[in-house]
Amino acid sequence: MTATGSIGGYEPSATVGNNPPVIDYEGSPYRTAFWEGQGRAYEDATERLALQQLLPAHGSRIAEIGAGFGRLGDLYQGYEQIVLFDYSRSLLREAVERWGDDPRFVFVAGNLYQLPLATASLDSLVMVRVMHHLADVPQALTQVSRVMHRQSVGVLEYANKRNLKAMLRWVGRRQAWSPWAHEPVEFVPLNFDFHPTWMMERLSEAKLATRMQLAVSHFRISILKQRINAQRLAKLDEYLFRLGGRYPVAPSIFLQVTAPFSERRVDLSTDPADVARLFRCPACSAGAFEPQLGASKQILCQACGMIFAQKDRIWDFKEHFR
Repeated sequence: MTATGSIGGYEPSATVGNNPPVIDYEGSPYRTAFWEGQGRAYEDATERLALQQLLPAHGSRIAEIGAGFGRLGDLYQGYEQIVLFDYSRSLLREAVERWGDDPRFVFVAGNLYQLPLATASLDSLVMVRVMHHLADVPQALTQVSRVMHRQSVGVLEYANKRNLKAMLRWVGRRQAWSPWAHEPVEFVPLNFDFHPTWMMERLSEAKLATRMQLAVSHFRISILKQRINAQRLAKLDEYLFRLGGRYPVAPSIFLQVTAPFSERRVDLSTDPADVARLFRCPACSAGAFEPQLGASKQILCQACGMIFAQKDRIWDFKEHFR
């Protein structure tokens, strides 16, 4: 995902149905047009440092929501099962190219608003560079809370509306919206900045408790990134993570959250042969999947009869058949 409306000339579309609109990067050159060779080594390094502080290094099952092409997959090597979830099949195909040789990885295409993962199934959850694309944050956080259990740890990132650049632009009358106003601002279609107070209220409504808050990417300034080594600049930024988190003015905020009122952990096997139990039907919300007889790459929802298939290692919950 990206914080801009256009990627290398590619304009992402918005999928609209009975649910909130979803930004769709299907077919986009996101990896090469936004990350690789695009001067974002500092952003990548500082986000990794934040995740290393907030995310448990080991566990049974982790899922990254909005994993894209699998940029952060190497951070999850201490887990027995690693779920990379995204709306874009084409980005997931790139993730398969990167991580598909490792049987611990499970690749899932679907809609966050009907997250097709079993309730209380995740020990850890990561969602980075996704929140700023969400038209309905409360509904998405409800899904995040549902798939976590009482001992889970989640790391959520969002774009900070009350950042220093926005403050200076507001004082200089170069932008119309106030960074201190609590409501989110949509600066281009399906790209939102959020006020920390507003976000904390939404997290509380979703019964997610914040353990730690870090302010990240203080030095996201072109001239600094051009003159200072990315790793060194990221290490400088790391010194400000916790201090800046007390009253964040950085453009990015990372939160470590728990779900203390969620269900107890569901004991699910991490064996790839038992993957059907990992899923929840996006059509009827039942967790009653079983492998389809005679079709090893298809699973059947026993509640509504919908069949979902795996193709090229990606479990596709964006389409179904009977």
